[in-house]
Amino acid sequence: MRRTKIAAVWVMAVVTLCFACGAWAQEDPRPIAAKAAKVWLALIDNGQYGASWETAAVYFKTTITKEYWQQSISAIRKPLGRLVARELRAGTYTRSLPGAPDGEYVVFQFLSSFENKKTAIERVIPMLDKDGIWRVSGYYLE
Repeated sequence: MRRTKIAAVWVMAVVTLCFACGAWAQEDPRPIAAKAAKVWLALIDNGQYGASWETAAVYFKTTITKEYWQQSISAIRKPLGRLVARELRAGTYTRSLPGAPDGEYVVFQFLSSFENKKTAIERVIPMLDKDGIWRVSGYYLE
C-alpha cells in the first residue's frame, strides 16, 4: 500500500514537472509548416505565380502586390529552367524575424537544382496566420 502511495505521488510530481517545463506543449509545427511550404513551392515550380500570391500569408500579400510578385518571381525563376531536385536541409522555428511582426515562423532551407543552375538555396518561410493556417510569408533564392 505504501509503495502504491509513493508511486502515485511520484507520478503526480512528474506530471506537474512536465506541465511546468512545457513538455506537453503544442506539437512541433515544422511538419505542418513544411507541407505548406512544399505545396506553395509546387505552385511556383508550375509557373502558377498568381496562385502562389493568393495562397500566401496575409503579411506577404500586404507587403507586395500580386502583379509585382508575378513579375518578380517570373524574372527570377524562368531563367533557371525546370526544377531538377529539391531537398529540405533545415527548418528552424522562431517567433521573431528581422523586419517582420512577431508571430510563429518556420525558416526552411532547401538545397535545389534547376536545369540552368546546378546548385541553389531556397529559403521558404511559412508563418501561422491569424486563422491558424500555415502560409508562406517569404521566399528567397540564392
